[in-house]
Amino acid sequence: MVTEGLTNARAAPAIDWHAPWWAPLRAAGAPALARWAAGGTVAEALNARGAAPVRFVPQAVLPEGEPYERFIFTQRAVPTRDNLHDFLNGLIWCAYPRAKQALNALQHAEIARDGVRATRGPVRDAVTVFDENGAVLAAPEALWLALAERRWGDLFGPLRPLWNQARLWVLGHAALEKLVSPYKSITAHVLQAPAAIKTMEDVDAWLADGLCAERLVPKPFAPLPLLGVPGWWAPNQDAEFYRDDTVFRPARRLAAVADVDAARRA
Repeated sequence: MVTEGLTNARAAPAIDWHAPWWAPLRAAGAPALARWAAGGTVAEALNARGAAPVRFVPQAVLPEGEPYERFIFTQRAVPTRDNLHDFLNGLIWCAYPRAKQALNALQHAEIARDGVRATRGPVRDAVTVFDENGAVLAAPEALWLALAERRWGDLFGPLRPLWNQARLWVLGHAALEKLVSPYKSITAHVLQAPAAIKTMEDVDAWLADGLCAERLVPKPFAPLPLLGVPGWWAPNQDAEFYRDDTVFRPARRLAAVADVDAARRA
């Protein structure tokens, strides 16, 4: 495996920028990672990109008791630790600035209305799910329907050739963090995008214009095990890869899990 990026005492990781999920972020991410690895802080490395609508500041700047999302909204600054999770969050701010602003505005509006509660309300919960583990899929309708209905055999069997017409962008920084050391069960929460969406800039504009509380509740996401995407992981060329129902869960099992989660939140 060819990797780019160095390691140093600040724990900058090695990232395989040639993996397909990194393609949209490679141009900005590789030099930022190199700057971090060379001895800068994560905040310094991200600020050097100059592409985000916010500044990245040390975590210590966040006042005690101040909600993270409100601080970002009012100060246009993102408290940032020297770790991979915050590096990737910042990278998404640089790559999808309008979308990240829209997500932050939704969080801020909910906090302004309800304060910070022990459990997030449905809007903040949906925003957090997408911010951490979200992805956007522009694909033929037949492919999306199979994904939404968890028809894994169709999705990765007879419909497999349609993946050549699909485009997938991973925006969730927690999902990307897991993909640094890939494993089979990494799952994204996917939004369906129009077929006309073709570039990162398209994704950014589409999300910025369309993200609203009404669209996010109930959650409109479909779960997608990312390493099942054709061309993303060599083992999935074997049909046996998809017969693992602990990862490619039948719809009835997912419905039962959702019922349990709903009961816990009640």
